[in-house]
Amino acid sequence: MTTSHTDPFFTPDPETTAASRIADFARYVGLDGVDYAALHRWSVTHLETFWGAVWEYFDIDADAPYEQVLAEQRMPGARWFPGATLNYARHALRNLADDDVAIVALDETGSGYEVTGERLRALVASVAATLRDLGVGRGDRVVGYLPNTAHAIVAFLAAASLGAVWSVCGQDYAPKAAADRFAQLEPTVLIAADGYLFNGTTHDRREAALELARALPTLKATVLVDHVGLPALSENYPSLVLPWEDASTRAEQLICVPVPFDHPLWVVFSSGTTGLPKGIVHGHGGVLLEHLKTLGLHSDLGPGDRLLWYTTTHWMMWNLVASTLLTGATTCTYDGSPVPFAEPDVLWELASRHRVTVFGTSPQYLLAMAKFGIDPSVYDLSSIRVVGCTGSALPASAYPWVRDHVGEGVLLASISGGTDIVSGFAGSAPNTPVWAGELSAPHLRVALAAYDAEGMPVVDQVGELVVTRPMPSMPLSFWNDPDGTRYRDAYFSSYPDVWRHGDWITITGHGSVIIHGRSDSTLNRNGVRLGSADIHDAVERLPEIAEALVIGVEEPDGGYWMPLFVVPAPGIELDNALCERIKDAIRTGASPRHVPDEVRQVPGIPHTRTGKKLEVPVKRLLQGAPAEQVVNPATVDAPELIDYYAGLGEERRKGRAIA
Repeated sequence: MTTSHTDPFFTPDPETTAASRIADFARYVGLDGVDYAALHRWSVTHLETFWGAVWEYFDIDADAPYEQVLAEQRMPGARWFPGATLNYARHALRNLADDDVAIVALDETGSGYEVTGERLRALVASVAATLRDLGVGRGDRVVGYLPNTAHAIVAFLAAASLGAVWSVCGQDYAPKAAADRFAQLEPTVLIAADGYLFNGTTHDRREAALELARALPTLKATVLVDHVGLPALSENYPSLVLPWEDASTRAEQLICVPVPFDHPLWVVFSSGTTGLPKGIVHGHGGVLLEHLKTLGLHSDLGPGDRLLWYTTTHWMMWNLVASTLLTGATTCTYDGSPVPFAEPDVLWELASRHRVTVFGTSPQYLLAMAKFGIDPSVYDLSSIRVVGCTGSALPASAYPWVRDHVGEGVLLASISGGTDIVSGFAGSAPNTPVWAGELSAPHLRVALAAYDAEGMPVVDQVGELVVTRPMPSMPLSFWNDPDGTRYRDAYFSSYPDVWRHGDWITITGHGSVIIHGRSDSTLNRNGVRLGSADIHDAVERLPEIAEALVIGVEEPDGGYWMPLFVVPAPGIELDNALCERIKDAIRTGASPRHVPDEVRQVPGIPHTRTGKKLEVPVKRLLQGAPAEQVVNPATVDAPELIDYYAGLGEERRKGRAIA
């Protein structure tokens, strides 16, 4: 098990802390701006007072006032701010001065363009009027098959301004995988780009967009975005086709339709490793308040700041990239590979050139930078105040690298959350210390706990991540789940009235949070629970190893098999000497108990398209479950690996039968 260190790796500068927005908010509610722990305790204890204060502090512009903050505290089914009507898009656009830069649209070539506040409002007004003319109204669905560009944000805000429901996925999704999501929504309009950039290649997605449109029989129209300069295939579409140029160049007045606080804003989808992906519905008001808290307080974003966070449109971080506008800060979109062959440090160069203040990425990216000897400090990164990191647990080894190569005063904020709440459960803030390998604290107003097997909260022990009080951004519902059965089964079947997220965590004695991985993939050797992240951390620090995956397999005869699969770095082969080095690294970096039964070289580790290792599906394949019941190939970054791991499981079972 990961051990917690009592001495912080990083302590925030007192002057910086005092000047932060979270400190100002603390003073606004009558508390010490430096004492995050006290602010968090107050926020959890005074549920309604906290969210009422967030409403007032960020000056929420409601067309009708709320009757009370929380009418019902139950989970699921909490009713927030009944009576209030508002619109997310109005808030996203209201704090942007005409001449201020709202969006910086970038790509892997280093080129880009800026969209001012005035221009963004004009674009949204034009596209909204076009959608309205195409029959889109309140509650109708608009879907995007788009890369991470300014077009996606404009289209989303246009749909939201009408009270329509938005959903988007990236163009690396095959048309069938996109249709598996969008067809559930019965959309009225599809907005699709001609292609996207990745690793020096322009990917033509015109035929894919056409195939997707044909799979969505409810479409009244398709709007085609000329992003990479390919001629449209409009004559083959099954519905009306309109160029983005025509949709976005009308002179129109922006009108944001007031909707109830819990009116659906967007549908985000689960990874969908088995069956159809689940559509998770979030509301205008819940997202508005949660993202103002997360971005405005925890990330300290406001006018004059700039956020660049590498993401794709089908990952929840895209939703936060769009929500940066709520704070009045500038958001940066990015189309391309995070590490393109031609310029693997391009994101750092762009962060320097565009004076980014919050830089967001993944643990894999930071580890790759260190492993391949890339030094971002060759650029002027003095504007960066925060390096955010999410997607999986950030190992302790990455913390000194960020300090030494990005800046000593930079807050390295490891964050854990989920598409389910489209926000974070735990992370950091300008007034929290940082312990290497740990998340500084639960986020404000997140009643986070670790439950043991008896459903009791524990400290300094591994337990289930649970949330014991409701949050405004918890899903309104799952799409096509009229009685809420699937929703309740997903989060509330283990502990009545308590949200179980499915992660193993430790809440330490000093209040930080350690993430150990998914609870349904946790290793359980001789009754001792082990976190897979602890093993991955130890192994992936080795320069000879590109990636690792450990699996714990319960076998029919009562045995327990714990193999470690490794992908060596280019030019390296797994031999006995390297195998022993790996075991020594695990023994030293985690514990002797963590050492696997065997180490095996594999051609690759399968992931979801948002980059999460498929621990549970691989486990089930190794146990002999049919592949079609385990994972949908369209949701996997390397579908050919499904058969590979199924074959390993069969090989194992045959060997045991012979023995």
